[in-house]
Amino acid sequence: MATEKMIQAGIIGGAGYTGGELIRLLINHPFVSLQYIHSRSNAGKNVSVIHPDLLDETDIFFSGDLEMLTKPGIDVLFLCAGHGVAVKFLNSNEIHSGIKIIDLSHDFRLASTSEFQLPGHPDLSRKFVYGLPELNKEEIKKAKNIANPGCFATTIQLGLLPLAKDGLLEDIYTTGITGSTGAGQGLSATSHFSWRANNIQAYKTLEHQHLKEIYQTLHQLQKNFPGDPEGNERLNFVPWRGDFTRGIFVSSQMHCELSMEELQVIFNDYYKDEPFVSISKEPISLKQVVNTNKCVIQLDKVGSKLVVHSALDNLVKGASGQAVQNMNLMCGLDETTGLRLKASAF
Repeated sequence: MATEKMIQAGIIGGAGYTGGELIRLLINHPFVSLQYIHSRSNAGKNVSVIHPDLLDETDIFFSGDLEMLTKPGIDVLFLCAGHGVAVKFLNSNEIHSGIKIIDLSHDFRLASTSEFQLPGHPDLSRKFVYGLPELNKEEIKKAKNIANPGCFATTIQLGLLPLAKDGLLEDIYTTGITGSTGAGQGLSATSHFSWRANNIQAYKTLEHQHLKEIYQTLHQLQKNFPGDPEGNERLNFVPWRGDFTRGIFVSSQMHCELSMEELQVIFNDYYKDEPFVSISKEPISLKQVVNTNKCVIQLDKVGSKLVVHSALDNLVKGASGQAVQNMNLMCGLDETTGLRLKASAF
């Protein structure tokens, strides 16, 4: 659906990996005018100083001023602040009630934290909708505030949604490997090149922060999915740090008595109207999805054991691309607008 009115967009926290990816997408979006990018530490600098690949792509400068958020002008504001920072930002700054918010942190993803009480206004709040389009598309279209899903959560959930819809999930054993950009731009012992190169490591074994939002989603579709959402004892997830920069590859194993033919029907039927999810009968790889907003899924079955492989780009479908997809839905656009991106084949 085309629109004559350009969407006026702003970004809080535009200097990091997700912020940079979001800038790239928005400056090339046919119906977006990127008006404002906030960064206290880089205020006054041209965006291309921090994101050199954007040299001569935009003349926008980072701003340290927040005053324009208190009045009409910005239609959609993306929060690319860190986890725990987004809720502090909203507590500390006045945002005009007419501005839609898409938050890329985990601060508002759970039902228990999805309603934010506006400071100084006991009768006013912002209610955040969980922004997984393949699950909540109709709610997203009507939403004024979106909690963008986590990257690992998106990868795992897209592999499990069709099974949950048919009530087929029991114990799940998931492993997933992610690139170094998933750790953010700040340096740590495990994000230095000399550590990452020729190296892998398991981390947050069975305790990853995305487990709760995955449980929430699975219970939304399969009310009898066993286990306590706080205990995580039926979804067993081991994440890995990988020796590459971007992308997530997940393999989820479970018991299933259905035939491969029956499973293919279930998956193809669930995703038949979803433009960014593809079901492959051939083995999948990260290069099919890196630099795209796609998730590719492939099923393997031996006897009664089913493995669902899913892969996506953690910075695009796992973060900024999904945020733009949500913006498109919120603003009445075709959800693919500005997101028909090509993977790098080599």
